[in-house]
Amino acid sequence: MKVLVINGSPKGRKSNTWKLTEQFLEGMRESVKGRTEARLTKAQTGEKEIPETAERDAGEASFEIEEIQVTQLEIHPCLGCFSCWNRTPGRCCIQDDMQEVIGKLLWADVIIWSFPLYYFTVPGGLKNLIDRQLPMVLPFMEENTGKRGNGSHPSRYDMSDKKTVLISTCGFYTAEGNYDGVYSLFDHICADRAYTTVFCGQGELFRVPELSRRTGEYLDYVRKAGREYMQGGIQPQTEEALKQLLYPKEIFENMADASWGIDRQTGERESDALVFTRQMAGLYRKENYPGRELILEMYYTDLDECYQVVLGENGSQVVTDSSRTATTRIETPITVWRSIAAGEIRGDAALMQHLYRVTGDFSMMLNWDKYFGGSGGKGKNEKSGEIESRKGNVAEAADTGRKNGKKNPGGSRGQDRETNMMNLLIPWIVFWVAVSFDGYWGCFPPLAACVLVPFILRRNQKTIYDSLSGVLVTAFSMASLLRVPGQIVLPLSYFAFGVMWTASCLCRIPLTAYYSMNQYNGEEALANPIFMRTNRILTLLWGILYLVTPVWTYFLIGSGMGVWTGAVNSALPALMGIFTQWFQKWYPARVAAMRK
Repeated sequence: MKVLVINGSPKGRKSNTWKLTEQFLEGMRESVKGRTEARLTKAQTGEKEIPETAERDAGEASFEIEEIQVTQLEIHPCLGCFSCWNRTPGRCCIQDDMQEVIGKLLWADVIIWSFPLYYFTVPGGLKNLIDRQLPMVLPFMEENTGKRGNGSHPSRYDMSDKKTVLISTCGFYTAEGNYDGVYSLFDHICADRAYTTVFCGQGELFRVPELSRRTGEYLDYVRKAGREYMQGGIQPQTEEALKQLLYPKEIFENMADASWGIDRQTGERESDALVFTRQMAGLYRKENYPGRELILEMYYTDLDECYQVVLGENGSQVVTDSSRTATTRIETPITVWRSIAAGEIRGDAALMQHLYRVTGDFSMMLNWDKYFGGSGGKGKNEKSGEIESRKGNVAEAADTGRKNGKKNPGGSRGQDRETNMMNLLIPWIVFWVAVSFDGYWGCFPPLAACVLVPFILRRNQKTIYDSLSGVLVTAFSMASLLRVPGQIVLPLSYFAFGVMWTASCLCRIPLTAYYSMNQYNGEEALANPIFMRTNRILTLLWGILYLVTPVWTYFLIGSGMGVWTGAVNSALPALMGIFTQWFQKWYPARVAAMRK
């Protein structure tokens, strides 16, 4: 298969559209590579190929790509002299690079036109190239079968098997309704919608490093579209994803207005830090207004500039005189915050290195993605909907990152099932309560719990500690069934429980992290050093509590005060639970407020 790519952007390879085109081509290459590897595997195993598939794969085996950068060519406007029809049939009288372009158009099996939308159609240089295709048709009149308009000219060459793809970005919030001129042009050239399109609004965002996660998600779908195109056509699900807005209309237009760096009232140029702050404010999602006004103060330490972002019910506002009382204050070099926003460094890692400082209400940092996430819309109805991502974004700049992610490492990756600490705790609690009442008959409820709890909570993802708890509780229940005294089996069970917690501190993921991550963006929290350190400390403290619990448990049972064992061993974990809730908020805030 021979692919010709015509880049009509005056910016050449630096154009936003070219980013999409490169990904589409990469997807095509991936498809060819995958088919080649599959064909080699079949050859090695002696498996016969279906004739149609073998013919297609043979064509893809000679996959070639040629590029035309229109800005690098000398292509003059058409003179309308019709010499290519009557004096020198098939050849233009203008001696420039167009004859070479025509040769490549005839060579190609697939022609990809890559261009930004200029005044609702193609850029001028590309329009010249299209006009200069006149030598490729004959002067005779014919009925316009399948094409737009009344009347046509027959092609001088057989172009029936050639395929066409249009890839374009525009500066409006959506592509819909803005490509009428382009559709009309190519309907005349190729026949009515006899081509594939990838049209994307908000194209200028592809040049903004701070938004690379969101634009990167879109580019992933463009690459997927390239793969599917080679396999017979872009799938409806992918087409729908390509129609999604990068950001909702209001958010995009706020960011776009701010990006010019000009004061709306005075027309004067604004500082880069103020422009950056306005763009950040433009991402505010007012639908998540918390019910009270929030004042985020950004102090850029390397520039000695301070601005406030007021987050209210009706939107955001940037205050330049710092006249409001800040809810949360971030002290950071602008270079650091830009790097975090661009994904060059993780925000949480930067915070641990004390590259910036946060004071005031730390909950804003925990909910950063909620306020500044900027979810994409779905089609023309702009329904909320965002392709999943956010690995290391600004929300994680402080994060123990309270979000709603559901991924977890307790089992197979990619399953949207949360872990549940009840899987771990219920068998132990049932054992401690039941056996303290009766050493023999009390062993049966925990055995039943070990069987029923995993079944009841089967929709939750199991962790290694859930399984280990089931084994240990079963073992201690059997020991009780064999008449091992409660004064021995109960302290030993608490000790084993404490060893499990304490030993997990030596593992990459401490025990509590497996469960608390559900509230902190799921699996992504496990890459957050603040989250991990917080949980390692808490896991160790819980482990120590249960390592010393056997001491008073043994003496209380032996002294005839066994009835108090349950009360003491319930009260202390309850107090520890209160401490845990406080520590989860206090410790990250303390780290955030520390100076280097």
